[in-house]
Amino acid sequence: MHDSHDPYVRVRGAREHNLRGVDVDIPRDALTVFTGVSGSGKSSLAFGTLYAEAQRRYFESVAPYARRLIHQVGAPKVDSITGLPPAVSLEQRRSSPGSRSSVGTVTLLSNSLRMLFSRAGTYPPGAGRLDSDSFSPNTAAGACPSCQGLGRIHHTSEELLVPDPELSIRQGAIAAWPGAWQGKNLRDVLDALGHDVDAPWRELPAEEREWILFTEEQPVVTVHPVRDADRIQRPYQGTYMSAHRYVMRTFADSKSATLRARAEKFLTDAPCPVCEGRRLRPEALAVTFAGRSIAELAALPLTALDAVLAGAGKGTSTGEGGGAGGDGGEAARVLGEDLRSRIAPVTELGLGYLSLDRTAPSLSAGELQRLRLATQLRSGLFGVVYVLDEPSAGLHPADTEALLGVLDRLKAAGNTVFVVEHHLDVVRHADWLVEVGPLAGEHGGRVLHSGPPGELAGVAGSATARHLFPERGPGDGASREVRPVRTPTGTVRLSRVDRHNLRDVSAQFPLGVFTAVTGVSGSGKSTLVGQVLAREVAERLADPGFPVRRLVEVDQKPIGRTPRSNLATYTGLFDVVRRLFTAAPESKARGWKAGRFSFNVPGGRCETCQGEGFVSVELLFLPSTYAPCPACAGARYNPETLEVRYGGLDIAEVLGLTVESAAAFFSEVPAAARTLRALEEIGLGYLRLGQPATELSGGEAQRIKLATELQRLRRDHTLYVLDEPTTGLHPADVRVLLRQLHGLVDAGHSVVVVEHDMSVVAGADWVVDLGPGGGADGGRVVAAGTPAEVAGARGSRTAPHLARALAAAAAWPGGQAGLA
Repeated sequence: MHDSHDPYVRVRGAREHNLRGVDVDIPRDALTVFTGVSGSGKSSLAFGTLYAEAQRRYFESVAPYARRLIHQVGAPKVDSITGLPPAVSLEQRRSSPGSRSSVGTVTLLSNSLRMLFSRAGTYPPGAGRLDSDSFSPNTAAGACPSCQGLGRIHHTSEELLVPDPELSIRQGAIAAWPGAWQGKNLRDVLDALGHDVDAPWRELPAEEREWILFTEEQPVVTVHPVRDADRIQRPYQGTYMSAHRYVMRTFADSKSATLRARAEKFLTDAPCPVCEGRRLRPEALAVTFAGRSIAELAALPLTALDAVLAGAGKGTSTGEGGGAGGDGGEAARVLGEDLRSRIAPVTELGLGYLSLDRTAPSLSAGELQRLRLATQLRSGLFGVVYVLDEPSAGLHPADTEALLGVLDRLKAAGNTVFVVEHHLDVVRHADWLVEVGPLAGEHGGRVLHSGPPGELAGVAGSATARHLFPERGPGDGASREVRPVRTPTGTVRLSRVDRHNLRDVSAQFPLGVFTAVTGVSGSGKSTLVGQVLAREVAERLADPGFPVRRLVEVDQKPIGRTPRSNLATYTGLFDVVRRLFTAAPESKARGWKAGRFSFNVPGGRCETCQGEGFVSVELLFLPSTYAPCPACAGARYNPETLEVRYGGLDIAEVLGLTVESAAAFFSEVPAAARTLRALEEIGLGYLRLGQPATELSGGEAQRIKLATELQRLRRDHTLYVLDEPTTGLHPADVRVLLRQLHGLVDAGHSVVVVEHDMSVVAGADWVVDLGPGGGADGGRVVAAGTPAEVAGARGSRTAPHLARALAAAAAWPGGQAGLA
């Protein structure tokens, strides 16, 4: 037992996920970085063990009734942890917030701006003061009643609802109607109401067409269905619903993403004609501060908003920005200063190009995390543990120094900072370094080093040391030959592009080479590549003279949103496995088909847990916990199905294999071996075949998608587009990924990556650098050319960092930094 003044957090016997009874001591009041190759167990230690235990202890102090209202993660598998303060978690959440969530709501800046308008705004003569809720589009008091505060309205038209007027209603003219019985019911109701359902739609009178599509009436009529002669025909009471009403109700209320997506095809959206997209009621928009409405200020980049507030603050003594009651001067000064103090950490983290009304779903995971980090910096907490998940994700090297300053300020305020990170600048900056490894999955889960970063140099088996101390040499037998810049086989040219912050941009992307697109956050990289280039190529694929025949976009979105989606199902490997089990003698004798071996449908699955493998145990005053299914013990299948074996294993045991083990097991099955080899070669050998999609990181999901493409590699010239493929990857994993990407180019394809990792950019054939800043200060091509040419470009914020990467590459023992 350690006394209360022990300066260390001491972990004993941590067994979360792949951790092997880990014992480790970590200093408090310091910046500690957890690192290691992808899948080594570092997140299991930082988040799954330390943060989970800190949260559990906090909830122990909360009243049992209140505890029921809070989502709890449950107790981690660990023997003991001493010296652990309360913790705040800032994870890379892959699920986007709702469309009403914005930069303003995430940072709480909107609250301060609304208070500023309420207390210090200039009101029209005779207008009463509004409370702050009246300036929010998310409240009934403030939202525009026409669009409910969304700023846009959805509407439809006859052309959308009836795309082919030559068809009759019976032939399906009203495409927006549902299919199957529900659509037939609506047609029968119309027939019973006396409408001609067999005449071509265009021949029906205009008034009749208008009523059928847009009426708000819902008449009820007796329907005498006409069905097959051998079926009993019973009349029933049918209710009519217009196509417009059906589409709008489905789009607004349906819980089915498929049905909502189908309904959306029959809708167009446009700015609300009442509020003109500003989302608020007229009385709120009539109030101004510094001569602008709250919607106008919310649309400004944060740097511009800060300048407006600064100017208004200087003018408060003369009444500028003052309220109707004449007391606006002091209120404006206090509230304006508060707002500026909240904006400062956001701009410090390189996010000054964002506006308060920018919707949260349009932000990257890195941008969201940095916004939450800025909010925490302003909160003034001390004596807590901050646990951060790769705060450098999506951050240009030019902004990394600001991030390190923020982390230092959190520490200086009396906090302990734990960071899961791969960025070498952050690793070098740490006071303490915990490396987990040596490899991933079952080959990891051990602490190789816990101490100052400088002492890592002497640690055998450390993947990080080879990159942190390059003077030691690569140490892994990897080839480091200099690779000449490739010669393009063609070019895709983009001209006069205007989209988001891109203004009249022209750029060229050479084909048959590896192209990197760089620039600070918000400079327009994802817009140029993901929206403009990808769309241009997609539209030209049908042109026989266009050299690119296929387009493959690989992003970091999850491969599935439920545990039923997993590595095997996404890659198609599970189809091969089920066919092998179906062909087994026991299956043939019982007449079983492939569906018998699916855990998603009744038949072979365990019905107690419906193929989930676990059941939720509801505990009234404690977090719900998940326990292995008592019937199948987590196997997902019923006993009869598990009697069938292939190669000595049942289907549940096959799903439990790692990719590495499965590659040896299925070495004689070409269809399976090809998929497994692609997964292994891209560095995912540690994942289990049945690993749920919900347990995978964004980087793992992206590499699974890439491996899925690699296994079906075709000879047709393909353009591969990847958005920050190295996010979440250890430098050792980056080299594995790059080997695959450069292999695609060597096979005659083209690769374009949006990337911040300068070691990746240094090994490209062509670089397009956007900027010079973010938002309105970006959106221009600052430089384009070979890495060496861009490294010498004036006015490029990327150039000095790329120059350093090229110099480091040349200085690496054995030649260039082996980026091929």
